Amino acid sequence: MGAITLYQLEGCPYCERVADRLDELDVDYESNWVESLHSERDEVKRVSGQRQVPVIVDEDTGVTMAESERIVDFLDASYA
Repeated sequence: MGAITLYQLEGCPYCERVADRLDELDVDYESNWVESLHSERDEVKRVSGQRQVPVIVDEDTGVTMAESERIVDFLDASYA
């Protein structure tokens, strides 16, 4: 199993939902904490085309995805 990167913001409930699901599924991941100002989230925009978090990048499957509900569904389908 390879590298999942989770782009998240401190105190973001949607980000916490994704992190909790990764933990529940015992999936290793790296957290990449982003700036609170949308205008400063250049790395998120570079990898996903937008500045919203959470975003995951799953190198094993080649998936880059935003929106917590979609991410949790993907994790359940891929890792549960």
